[in-house]
Amino acid sequence: MTQKQLFARYSKDLNPGRLEWIGLRPTRKADLEVVDSVEALAGLGLQGDHRCSKTPGSARQVTLISAEFIRMIETYTGINTIDPALLRRNLVVSGINLNALRHQQFTIGGALFEATALCHPCRRMDLALGQGGAAAMLGYGGLCARVLESGMIRVGDPLIPQVSG
Repeated sequence: MTQKQLFARYSKDLNPGRLEWIGLRPTRKADLEVVDSVEALAGLGLQGDHRCSKTPGSARQVTLISAEFIRMIETYTGINTIDPALLRRNLVVSGINLNALRHQQFTIGGALFEATALCHPCRRMDLALGQGGAAAMLGYGGLCARVLESGMIRVGDPLIPQVSG
């Protein structure tokens, strides 16, 4: 059984989540710009994000983290409130176990995504969160995804797992 098949067994039991926050990086290492909506472009990523102009078809077009994971990172770092922009992920969602979405398709607004891999923290998280920031994020860094079908996404849109046969 492949990981995709294993995770597909659980996707039918997931409740929808909700898109809480959107951040775009206009250039590499730039501060994130917070927006209320953005066009997700098939095979590219989020319009206005620097990854959109990189290798088409990349498995890391969009990065997601859950609000619940952010709360765990706050617990492990001792930081009361972490601004999602510090974590350098594009989308913050809530109400769904992101780890159960690995290798699965899901919609947010009018776009279709496929989760590709875990989004591991880099050493830059020690700069953003203080010494031990990257270690605090282990297992809570979220997911990378690719955009399969273009569409607008907006804060407040549901994240709906697509159950495969």
